[in-house]
Amino acid sequence: VKIGKSNPRVIALDGDTKNSTFSEKLKLHNPAQYIECFIAEQNLVGVGIGAACRNRVISFVSTFATFFTRAFDQIRMGAISQTNCNFVGSHCGVSIGEDGPSQMALEDLAMFRAIPTSTVFYPSDAVSCERAIELAAQTPGICFVRTSRPKTAVIYDNNEPFQIGKAKVVKKTDKDQVLLIGAGVTLYEALKASNELAKAGVNARVLDPFTVKPIDAAAIIQNAKECGGRIVTVEDHYPEGGLGEAVLSAVAEQRDVVVRKLAVPRVPRSGPSDALLEMFGISANHVVKAVQDVLKV
Repeated sequence: VKIGKSNPRVIALDGDTKNSTFSEKLKLHNPAQYIECFIAEQNLVGVGIGAACRNRVISFVSTFATFFTRAFDQIRMGAISQTNCNFVGSHCGVSIGEDGPSQMALEDLAMFRAIPTSTVFYPSDAVSCERAIELAAQTPGICFVRTSRPKTAVIYDNNEPFQIGKAKVVKKTDKDQVLLIGAGVTLYEALKASNELAKAGVNARVLDPFTVKPIDAAAIIQNAKECGGRIVTVEDHYPEGGLGEAVLSAVAEQRDVVVRKLAVPRVPRSGPSDALLEMFGISANHVVKAVQDVLKV
C-alpha cells in the first residue's frame, strides 16, 4: 500500500482472497489500482503478466500460495516471455492450521525456484516483508514473496537494510556449535530451539536467509565453518525443492559440512498451528533433537 500510494503504476490483483491477503487495502486506497480476478488463478496470473507487459504497471498478484500451483504454465511462459511480475503467496505450510492440507502451500518454493528469472523471497517478520515488497517492485523477472499466516514477532529494526541474496544472522556467540537455518515461522522455532539448547550448554547460531533464490551461499558456508561444519535446516514445506535443498546445494562442494534437514514429511492434516508444527517434525522440540543428533556425527 505504501508503494502504491507513492507510485500510481503499482497495482494489486487478487483471486477473491483480498480480505485474507490484505490486498483489499490498496483497493480501499484507490479502486483504480486493484483488479479482482475471482477464483480463476490461471486468469489472475495471465492478467497480471499482461498488465505488466512493456512495463506499463508494476503488478502484485496475490492469493494463497498453494493456488499458484494451478497457474504454473502461465508463470513459466511469463518467465520465458521476459515478464516482470510479482507474486505474493500467503497462508503457506502447515502453520495455517485448521484450514487443512488443501490450503497449505508445501510445494510453492520448489515451483518458483524452478522458474527461470525468478527471485524467491521468504521474509520472517513485518520489516523484512516490507523490504521484500520494495525490492520485488524494483527487480526484473518473476518475483515470489512467501508470507505466513501466524502472527510473528518483529525482530528487525525499521531501518534494517536488506539485499537480495544476503542473509541475516539473528543470533550468535563466539562458541557456536551448530548453525540453524529457518525462514518464516520456522525461524522462530529455530530461535526457540537455540534458547533451549543454551540451557544445556549448547550454543546454536541462527540464520535468516531472507531470499531462498538466490541463496546466500557465502554466508551459509562461512557461518557453518564457524559452527564446526554442522547445519540444521527447518522449513514449513515438503522436503523436495525448498529451503533445505537450497542450503544443500550451497554447501555441496564443501568438505566437512553436515546438513540435517527438517521438513514436512507427508501430506498433513487439519489442526492447531503449534500442534501441526510438532506433529510434522518442524517444531523447536524437533530442532533440539536434530541438533543433539548432529552433534554426535
